Amino acid sequence: MALYEHVFLARQDLSQQQIDALVEQYKGVVEANGGSIGRVENWGLKSLTYRIKKNRKAYFTLMDLTAPAAAIDEMERQMGLSEDVLRFMTIRVEAHEEGPSAMMQKRDRDDRGDRFGDRGGRGDRGDRGDRGPRRPREQS
Repeated sequence: MALYEHVFLARQDLSQQQIDALVEQYKGVVEANGGSIGRVENWGLKSLTYRIKKNRKAYFTLMDLTAPAAAIDEMERQMGLSEDVLRFMTIRVEAHEEGPSAMMQKRDRDDRGDRFGDRGGRGDRGDRGDRGPRRPREQS
């Protein structure tokens, strides 16, 4: 069986229980077709770059799947029919990542306030050197 990472965007007006119900529904579809779901990460409500079906925000969810292609096709077919799912994308991977995804690591870093890492402020200016003395301004 192949390994996949699947991300879907759900409508902004759904509750967290409804998002969990969607995950369980699609988990049942995958398992009924001989697959399994590994980790499930809820990335939360995020702003969209552009409107999708009149929504400015969406709930993002990542699922790691181990399933045959038929299970993925059926899950994507049902997501396409659902009014609650705005977009989805499935990517085949060689191996599932261990630990939290890049989005969850970013959230942890942002929560700590460590946005610029160890650089602080504007960061290292490299080998640009000193600007030297300023020229006097010409009077007119």
